Amino acid sequence: MGLFYYLYPMNSSPKKSRPLFWFYILIVYVFLQFSWWTYMMFQLNTENVRLKTEINLLKGETPEEIAIKGNELNDKLHKRWLMISSEGAVFVFLLLLGGYQIRKTLKKETALSQQQKNFLLSVTHELKSPIASTKLQLQTLQKHELDRTKQKEIIANAISDTERLNNLVENILLAAKIENSAFPLNKEVFNLSEYITEGMNQTIQSFNYSQKVVLNIEPNITMNIDRTSFPSIILNLVENAVKYSPTNSTITLGLKSSNGKTILSVADEGVGISNEEKESVFQKFYRVGNEEVRKTKGTGLGLYIVNYLVEQHNGVITVKDNSPKGSVFEVVFG
Repeated sequence: MGLFYYLYPMNSSPKKSRPLFWFYILIVYVFLQFSWWTYMMFQLNTENVRLKTEINLLKGETPEEIAIKGNELNDKLHKRWLMISSEGAVFVFLLLLGGYQIRKTLKKETALSQQQKNFLLSVTHELKSPIASTKLQLQTLQKHELDRTKQKEIIANAISDTERLNNLVENILLAAKIENSAFPLNKEVFNLSEYITEGMNQTIQSFNYSQKVVLNIEPNITMNIDRTSFPSIILNLVENAVKYSPTNSTITLGLKSSNGKTILSVADEGVGISNEEKESVFQKFYRVGNEEVRKTKGTGLGLYIVNYLVEQHNGVITVKDNSPKGSVFEVVFG
């Protein structure tokens, strides 16, 4: 077992779009009702002025007095119109602002619901596959008399599947702790160069990746890290590179020191990431949108966990294009 493993937008369905439909109906209804209320207020005020003018005429007041009172009534009418218009403008503004915010929230909830559904489907498949594979390998050992070499091969495959299953469970538990803000870090100074080299060499032997994983590690780089969580940064970045890279391609894990900063990078020769999605890939449950990538396994939690742990270690992670193809995830610890 590798050293690290002992540690630990989308189309909406009709049902999901129904709340938005009724929301739009409600907004239109409220707007029409408000427009009718405003019209009636103008009419009532105008009628009020007309009636008062008629009353003044019936009292037998002189034309001059009626004219003065008429001007006063007209001034009051205009002020009331101004008041109604002002209140109406504020109401319409708040209505539109509230509608926009509610619509935005509903769309976020719909997207999150779809992402969670995709996550459940993905995680179900991710759990079943290694369990089924391990079961088949154990049944093979149980039912057949195999030579020692073949037994070792089957056992190694079973261990590899078990470790992948363990990594998946650890990612889910870690994401839950992050969501609940229940993940304290206990940092100590370690020789990061030796730590990564030893851990990755054992991990590469355990997993037997179909890609060539190259370590480009500068010696004697020390850093203040949480030994329990830091391996998740490396493992998830490497697993992400393996997942989206073709067989026999090269994945390079680099570690160097520059201008007082520690730089960790994982470069692959895979499908790459578009500029529009380079920020989104660190969101929880997010999967890159092109169809070629969506066919790969994954839960959308790995890079979300990486981003959180990098921030907790006072670092910043960015995605760059690799040359001639692929991506480079670069983490700079300050």
